[in-house]
Amino acid sequence: MAKNKKEKVVLAYSGGLDTSVILPWLKETYGYEVVAFAAELGQGSELQGIQKKAMATGAVKCVVKDLRREFVEDYLWPLLKSGAVYENGYLLGTSIARPLIAKHQVDVAHQTGATAVAHGATGKGNDQVRFELTFMALDPSLKIIAPWKDPNFTLTSREAAVDYARKHHVPIAQTKKKIYSQDRNLWHLSHEGADLEDPWNEPKDDLFVISNPVARTPNRPDYVEIGFEKGIPNRLNGRAISGVKLIETLNTIGGKHGVGQADLVENRLVGMKSRGVYETPGGTILSTAHKALEMLTLDRETAHYKQQVALKYAELVYYGQWFSKLRQALDAFVNVTQENVTGAVRLKLFKGQATLAGTKSAKSLYNPKLASFTMGAEYNSTDAIGFIRLFGLPMKVAGAVERQAMLPKTKKSRSPKK
Repeated sequence: MAKNKKEKVVLAYSGGLDTSVILPWLKETYGYEVVAFAAELGQGSELQGIQKKAMATGAVKCVVKDLRREFVEDYLWPLLKSGAVYENGYLLGTSIARPLIAKHQVDVAHQTGATAVAHGATGKGNDQVRFELTFMALDPSLKIIAPWKDPNFTLTSREAAVDYARKHHVPIAQTKKKIYSQDRNLWHLSHEGADLEDPWNEPKDDLFVISNPVARTPNRPDYVEIGFEKGIPNRLNGRAISGVKLIETLNTIGGKHGVGQADLVENRLVGMKSRGVYETPGGTILSTAHKALEMLTLDRETAHYKQQVALKYAELVYYGQWFSKLRQALDAFVNVTQENVTGAVRLKLFKGQATLAGTKSAKSLYNPKLASFTMGAEYNSTDAIGFIRLFGLPMKVAGAVERQAMLPKTKKSRSPKK
């Protein structure tokens, strides 16, 4: 028997397989009034007709918000400045978007008088944590509904979800033959599931959507010049450009050359390993350019310490702890490091790579005279003698002790007996 008939819940609704079946399931199983919330984050045509679809499958209301500018300025640029990369390859495209979606989901709940929020993340994945931590941080009073962890939820495979959708006449793009789990926004497109669940399987060429397989990329490179102001990219090939337009343009150019494809087996927060294939053309170009400019403008100690901070920042984003004091504190540190990260970087895009082709900055710490092999008045090489003696003193002392330990011990001579 249905219960909570008048309880209103806001569902994070993408129109993908999971949320497409969860919407009618919530209504059918528990009698909830479901408000569908969809965030425009640069999914392309995925949101086309989403309001009509949501209403036709049981929603009492469908709210669509264009969050692209907020996504770029308040989430992607802090992420870019931090240098965060999870496990050496994942540029955190899905991870960074979830707190933003959940934040506005909470806002919609307040606006519509809903007492609960729901998501379609599985009980095995990271997204359940990202959504729920954000809900807890921004409004602990809201009830959290996660159907995949509900004992009454029987659609525990994507194949079962496809069958449910067909039975209930829910339009979906997925079939049992093409059943990848995908997440797309301005920053990236991720692919999981199906044949990718076996790490031995090479990603098929037809898997890629926003980038060409490397074998099909042009035989001539393209060059792009990215301009930065205090760590934020704001110019493309010498012209001012908005953040949204910049990423869209770089996705097109980089995608043409197969830039930003990553095939990773990563450690999920919940304890298991998972395999994902990511397309992040624009994000890869910007990350490569930003790191190059930092190496020109940051002193050694700041650059090295920032690498440590980047590792922790990546964990916080991946673990869904965006709305934490620690992340805010790390942003304060990062913003100080970016004060002189201003200049331009030129990259060569060719055969899947974004290769550094030049950097320049009025704040550059690179001094050609100091770096030259030619000795000059600006550097007295004899100063290095004392520096090396003092710098190496602990190793010298340790070496002497170890050498003494290795020397054969001499036998003490016995005094003749009287």
